[in-house]
Amino acid sequence: MTELDFWRLRTIAGRTTRREFLGRAAALGVSTALMTTMLGDIAMAAKPKKGGTLRLGIAGGSTTDSMDPTTWTDSVALVSGFTMMNGLIENGADNKPIPELAESWDAKPGAADWVLNIRKGVTFHNGKTLDADDVIYSLNLHRGNAKSGVAAPMKAIADVKKLSDYQIQITLSSGDADLPYVLSDYHLLIVPKDFKDWAHPVGTGAFTFQSFEPGVGASFKHNPNYWKPDRGFLDEVQIKVINDSNARMQAIASDQVDVINRVDPKAVAMLRQSRKIKLVQAPGGWHSILTMFCDTPPFDNINVRLALKYAIDRKKVLKTLFSRYGSLGNDHPIPKGDPFYNSELPQTAYDRDKAKFYFNKAGMPDAKIVLSASEAAFGGATDMAVLYQKTAAKAGIKIDVKKEPADGFWNNVWLKAPFVTSYWGGRPAATQMLDVAYKSDAAWNDTHWRVPAFDKLLADARAELDEAKRKTYIWEMQAMLHDQGGALIPAFRDWLDAHNSRVGGHTPHSGFDLDNGRIAEKAWLKT
Repeated sequence: MTELDFWRLRTIAGRTTRREFLGRAAALGVSTALMTTMLGDIAMAAKPKKGGTLRLGIAGGSTTDSMDPTTWTDSVALVSGFTMMNGLIENGADNKPIPELAESWDAKPGAADWVLNIRKGVTFHNGKTLDADDVIYSLNLHRGNAKSGVAAPMKAIADVKKLSDYQIQITLSSGDADLPYVLSDYHLLIVPKDFKDWAHPVGTGAFTFQSFEPGVGASFKHNPNYWKPDRGFLDEVQIKVINDSNARMQAIASDQVDVINRVDPKAVAMLRQSRKIKLVQAPGGWHSILTMFCDTPPFDNINVRLALKYAIDRKKVLKTLFSRYGSLGNDHPIPKGDPFYNSELPQTAYDRDKAKFYFNKAGMPDAKIVLSASEAAFGGATDMAVLYQKTAAKAGIKIDVKKEPADGFWNNVWLKAPFVTSYWGGRPAATQMLDVAYKSDAAWNDTHWRVPAFDKLLADARAELDEAKRKTYIWEMQAMLHDQGGALIPAFRDWLDAHNSRVGGHTPHSGFDLDNGRIAEKAWLKT
C-alpha cells in the first residue's frame, strides 16, 4: 500500500460504513491490525472534546434586539436563546419532535387535551429547580401577547393547568395533532416563574449569560451543572454580529471566527477547495419572499398580485442569487421535502405577456409600486429587488426599489411597508408554517392574508389525525395561496453554514441555520 493509498483510506474511513471501509482496505492489502488502528484513530478524532471558546460570526442581528424571547425574529437571538435556555420539546435531526424539558407527552382522543411530564432534577442558572410553575409561566408569556412571534399558535391554547409539580395539561380550543411541533418553536424557551429581567436572562441551558450588546454581540460561559451529559462541551461561546456577507467570509478566512452562517452561494465553490474551511449544507423551509399587503392598494387587486407573480424570473433568482443551492418557489411556504407538499400545482414561471395582461386587466396603469428592500432579510435581497425591477419593466410594470438600512429593518419596515423583501425560515410542520404567517389573526401575517375559508381549512387540518384527510386540507390551502395570496416566493434556499476544520459537532438541519440554532450546545473544538 502506498502512502497516497494510506491517506485516501483515512479519508474514506470518515465517510463510509465500517463494512465498506474494511472492503476497500482489504482490496489494497491492508492488514487487519492496521485497519483496526485506523478506525480507532478516526473514532477518537470524532469524539467530542471538552474546553475551548467557540467564536460565531453570524448575520441576523440588530441594535433593536433583546433577550426577551417574545421579541426574537432572527438568527442572533435564536442562537443566543438555545445557547442559554431549553425548550419543552426539541425538533430533532430527522425533523421529528424529541423530548427536552418535557420528558414525555400524550394526547387524549381528538388532540385537544395534552398531558406533559416535566423532567425532574433540572436547575436554572440561578439555582432554582425546574418545576411545572416555571413551564406554565414561560408558556403564558406568549399567550395574549401580540408581539410574540408565536402568538398565533398560542391563541389556540384555552388553558394550561398544573396537575402536579412535574406534570401539566394543555387544553386547546380545538384539536391540534402538531402541538409538539408548536412547542419546539424557538420562542418557547423556559425561564423561572415570574422572571422579567431580560437584561440578565436565566435559563437551564448549556451556557450562562455573560454579556449582550444589541447589534454587536453576546458572550456565554459553560454551565457546570448542565443536565445533558452529551452536550455543552465548550468553555465559552462568543457571538459577533456580522451582517455583511463579505465581512463574514473574510472573518472566517482570516481565522477571526470559527463559524459563520448565510454563506454567499457564489462563494461555495471557493470554500469547497479549502482544506481549512468546511461547508455545512441543508435543504429546508427557508424561502425568500416579497410580501404584498392584500388589503392595501394596489395590492388589494388580485390582478395586480397575479401580474407581479408572473413578472419575476424565478429561475434567474435561483441561479443568480443562490447559485442554484435551493429550489424554485411557487408562492406558498411549503417546501418540496415536506410530506404535505402539493406536487400537483402548476409552477408559476416568468411570463411577461401574462404579467402585462393581468396588469392591464387591473386597470391601474399609473399604480405606484414601491418595493422596500434590505440586506437584513438576506444577503442579496436588494440585488433580487433590482433584478425583479428589470424583469417587471419588460412587462410594462414600473417598480421603484427603496433600499432600507439593515439596522432596525424588522422593527421599522417589516410588517409596516406594503411591499417588502423578506424571508421565512420555515417551520417543522406545514400547519405550523401556515398558522404563523397566513392565519387571519396571526401576529406575523406579513401579507395581510385574511380569508375565513382558509382559516377553516387550517383548523380542520390541525384537528385531523388521519394523514390522508389532512393532506387534502393542506393541499387546498397551498392552492389558495398560489392562486390568490400576497406572498411572492421566488425560491427556497438551502441553509449554508461554514466552519473551520477545528469545529466538530456542527451538523446540517432542515429547520434553521447553525444546526437549527443549537450549534453552541452541540459543537466542540477538536484541538
